[in-house]
Amino acid sequence: MQSDEIPAPLRRLWRLPDPPVRVGRPSNLDVDTVIAAAVRLADEYGLDAVTLPRVAKEIGVTAMSLYRYVGSKSELLQLMLDAATTPRAPESEPDGAWRTGLRDCALALWELYRSRPWLPRVPIETAPSGPHQLAWLERVLATLSSSGLGWGEKMIAVMLVGAHVRQSVLLTQDLTTGRQPDEQQSESEYRYALAMRELVDPQQFPEVSAMFASDVFAESAVPTETTERADFEAGLELVLDGIAARIAANKSRDS
Repeated sequence: MQSDEIPAPLRRLWRLPDPPVRVGRPSNLDVDTVIAAAVRLADEYGLDAVTLPRVAKEIGVTAMSLYRYVGSKSELLQLMLDAATTPRAPESEPDGAWRTGLRDCALALWELYRSRPWLPRVPIETAPSGPHQLAWLERVLATLSSSGLGWGEKMIAVMLVGAHVRQSVLLTQDLTTGRQPDEQQSESEYRYALAMRELVDPQQFPEVSAMFASDVFAESAVPTETTERADFEAGLELVLDGIAARIAANKSRDS
């Protein structure tokens, strides 16, 4: 495919130069300016604040003038997603172990989503296509290079880890909305368990009843931030255990 045959949304995502325009005055506006304004709005007010008219007002242009730089609201969100997911450097030197590397990648993405809560709420409409998203993918695949997994298995592992990170952050956001402003997650869970113990019939729901009778929702005042991280890491370890089991099964089969 020639560069001038690349679809316009991908051209903008990769900042390829537009085909020359022979009429009209050169514009002082560009894709990066539009995206930067949209990201500022999302960072300050959330994703719902990002509309083409509001982005245009932020820049000081008309909404119609934006369509030369973003074809639609949907495309703008994808441009924002890529621009805001700049990979962070690993906190420690890689030790060559796939599990350590994959865990570090997951934690880095989790921290990024928490620092920009609107990011996991951008709809996933395509496979990773932008340079920053592919940089993340490159980093994750590099951690799996010594795992012995096939390419299909690696991509499934990538999707599983990414889905766990995204859903974990979305769940904590939603649970936060449902709690009282001064209530910790651990306190909310304890109140929930107390109520369910009274409502749940052990004959009808024996396993559920046993769970509520256990100490899984024990009384606690642990800070929500600590609880959220512990829950995320516990789930991540289960996902990594599954990947490790597949790697072990492959080695056993091939030996």
